[in-house]
Amino acid sequence: MTESIAPPTPGQAEARSTRDLAKVAVSGWLGTAMEFMDFQLYSLAAAIVFNKIFFPDVSPVIGLIAAMATYGVGYVARLFGAVYFGRMGDRIGRKKVLYITIALMGASTTLIGVLPTYAMVGIWAPILLVALRLIQGFGAGAEIAGATVMLAEFASARRRGVISSLVCLGTNSGTLGASALWAILVASLSQEDLLSWGWRIPFLASFLIMIFAIWIRRSIKESPVFEQRADVVDGVALTKDKIKTAAAKAPELKGTSTIEAALHQKKGKSFLIALGLRFGQAGNSGLVQTFLVGYLATVLLADKTVGTNAIMYGSLLGFVTIPLIGLLGDRFGRRPLYIALSALTALYAIPMMLMITSGNTAIITIAMVIGLNLGVLSLFAMESVTMAEFFGARTRFTQLALAKEIGGILATAIGPLLAATLTAVTGHWWPLAAMVIGYSLITLVSAAVGPEVRGRDLVRLEDAV
Repeated sequence: MTESIAPPTPGQAEARSTRDLAKVAVSGWLGTAMEFMDFQLYSLAAAIVFNKIFFPDVSPVIGLIAAMATYGVGYVARLFGAVYFGRMGDRIGRKKVLYITIALMGASTTLIGVLPTYAMVGIWAPILLVALRLIQGFGAGAEIAGATVMLAEFASARRRGVISSLVCLGTNSGTLGASALWAILVASLSQEDLLSWGWRIPFLASFLIMIFAIWIRRSIKESPVFEQRADVVDGVALTKDKIKTAAAKAPELKGTSTIEAALHQKKGKSFLIALGLRFGQAGNSGLVQTFLVGYLATVLLADKTVGTNAIMYGSLLGFVTIPLIGLLGDRFGRRPLYIALSALTALYAIPMMLMITSGNTAIITIAMVIGLNLGVLSLFAMESVTMAEFFGARTRFTQLALAKEIGGILATAIGPLLAATLTAVTGHWWPLAAMVIGYSLITLVSAAVGPEVRGRDLVRLEDAV
């Protein structure tokens, strides 16, 4: 008997209400908030306490390097998570994968809070820390991609940009929440109490967010786009072999030509364009949110609070910037907005560095707030919906997750190291401006050569190009 690969009729696809969309939006916000909260909790702990409680038998400098190295392995694990869970999400559905990823992230983060220290179990302490860090990163590798896909596929075409941008608000919430927790602990506890038990509190607190997020995700419905895909039968996507067999037995079968066209489409163009779009946001994020904070304190000798306060103010403004950019993208299109934002960021690079090196705290703060909202958060809001529209439904989850993680490794992870090297060699700020310009131009060119994808039918199986 020939296996049916016809798309479901409207009667077979369960209707989605505003309440269903709200649940998905809250689920996506919680998931990305937890992802960025987990990473921020860990990065701050690595800088403040982990070198002392997990690597005490080495010099302070080596201990800090070791603690940061355990932070870095999470980025490697994210890439593997993007591949594994991305393919799973394209195969069995978005909802099931998001349930697994939030559980992995939350459980590993909570368990860090109960880890024995080096003084208790010796070398097993850092080994267990690295193991949990790997699990945490593995789950996080597909979390933001999955949340983005779900929101984009639930939203109406006319409001897809602003609704998808809600994922970005989760990143702000998580970063601010983690920073606030650590600020309270550092201010209220003695060094002895912080090292003995205080550091555990933020990690244990993440358990509450995990439980709430899991409860929400148990009640959300599967993506309507996944259910309506022509290659999905009984909730599972058919393999290439099954599709080819069905097409050979009954070439006239409804849906066969659509699926065959998607299978034979030459892949790569959409992915490379999406990767280029990712460079501007990821690269500028590594420079503005990571490197410049340290550069202000160590090279320009500004007060240590100047950079962190600027990021905090910029993140707060982002709660307005992000949905506004989403609305503008829905109104004017993805391509023109991407071109305008990346061009403005490139033009702003040199004035921004002149303001940052002025020595005036207020001017420095304004410069970084503008840089964060223009070159990072605005592009992030556009990235969420544009990538989802670039890829076909059959491989959307996988390609979106990989584009985000590969772009993150190449730009966010490597960028600050390159910036540190160039500024050390030249003794000047111009390499930083050049890097911002370079990242932004990569995104500008990618947007210019790519098609306009606003309102694209997300049920289509083939990529935009």
